[in-house]
Amino acid sequence: MKVDVILGLQWGDEGKGKIVDFLAEKYDVIARFQGGPNAGHTLVFDGKKYVLHTVPSGIFRENQINLIGNGVVIDPITLTKEIDKLIAAEVAYKDRLLVARKAHLILPTHRFLDAVSEAAKGKEKIGSTLKGIGPTYMDKTGRNGLRVGDILLPNFKEKYEALKAKHLGIIGDDPKVDFDLAGEEARWFECLSILRELKHVDSEYYINNALKAGKKVLAEGAQGSMLDIDFGTYPYVTSSNTISSGVCNGLGIAPSRIGEVIGITKAYCTRVGGGPFPTELFDETGEFLRKEGAEFGATTGRPRRCGWIDIPQLKYTIMLNGVTKLVFTKIDVLNNLKEIAAATHYNYDGGSHAELPYDLCEVEITPKLKHFKGWESSLEGVMEYEALPPAAREFLAYLEKELETPIAMVSTGPERKKLIVRDASVLA
Repeated sequence: MKVDVILGLQWGDEGKGKIVDFLAEKYDVIARFQGGPNAGHTLVFDGKKYVLHTVPSGIFRENQINLIGNGVVIDPITLTKEIDKLIAAEVAYKDRLLVARKAHLILPTHRFLDAVSEAAKGKEKIGSTLKGIGPTYMDKTGRNGLRVGDILLPNFKEKYEALKAKHLGIIGDDPKVDFDLAGEEARWFECLSILRELKHVDSEYYINNALKAGKKVLAEGAQGSMLDIDFGTYPYVTSSNTISSGVCNGLGIAPSRIGEVIGITKAYCTRVGGGPFPTELFDETGEFLRKEGAEFGATTGRPRRCGWIDIPQLKYTIMLNGVTKLVFTKIDVLNNLKEIAAATHYNYDGGSHAELPYDLCEVEITPKLKHFKGWESSLEGVMEYEALPPAAREFLAYLEKELETPIAMVSTGPERKKLIVRDASVLA
């Protein structure tokens, strides 16, 4: 057996949670492999909306195991809030939610550091969610971090105090940021009791043994490929590898164990926070996309920047991830536009290019756009690909041809049932 992967191909917020939830029934294990509580995976079903930040998106299915992998960084406070909501929704999670012992912990002082660092950048800030994720990954690579398995050690408090002292030494006596460290610390230790109650596993052994036993595993990515620490729009990126190679480190599997790679993209493009965005719209169309698509961060509530779909950018992330199938989401947001567009090339350095420059942050880019006639009709009740309006099919057919990757599914709304399955093999 191999591990199938679902990840975002843009700057995050592509609708991964809905697709994971929809496909979860065909898998035995759903596993988050990177990121932290900056994820905001939104699921809508039975008239209710749920947002998951740390817990994998298969938790609402009755029989699936959900694993928080070793590549994830965990804030016990955020995790406890999510679990409280699962309890309120009467979701039986205790036997189905597992946590990797090697996953690193976000301390209150990590969030303190994050706030101080972002405030110090002023206009150069990168748009951090201030969840302490960057500082936690810095301690991980600096070999200072605390892991889930440490909370059961007799000297855990001693380890905690040593790392806290290190952080406070960096912050200094005049941080110029309001942060109730004592209060947050008290909550953090209280929430550790919930984390201790969950089943802890060595995710590398757990996943590989599951595969050996014939179990089907789906790896769930967070954020988007353009936020990858190595290949994203550095430095306006997250602190982990969001592309498919991150699955290997984030769960403990060999590259040969990766099977299908399902890439999610919106029918347009969005971004939260700072950083380059070649197709960004600053006019009434951009505002229309924001309002029609409810483009506000599920984690932060911040308004998202909006623009046209970007083919050079998508070709780049499809290449990096080895994408085998595409899922287009939010095509319904375009329903009422007379005309829509897609970027086909980038104009920079005096020429037209199909490849991204080394540094998108420093190169002035003008996207070359191809325009399409809108379909100006509702997609309500459309359940078959062939039943889509001709203009919508023409738009999707062009994208499929240019991206050289088959479209497996098209999402026509936020609800679980509003999904056209074009390739039945995704359900096999």
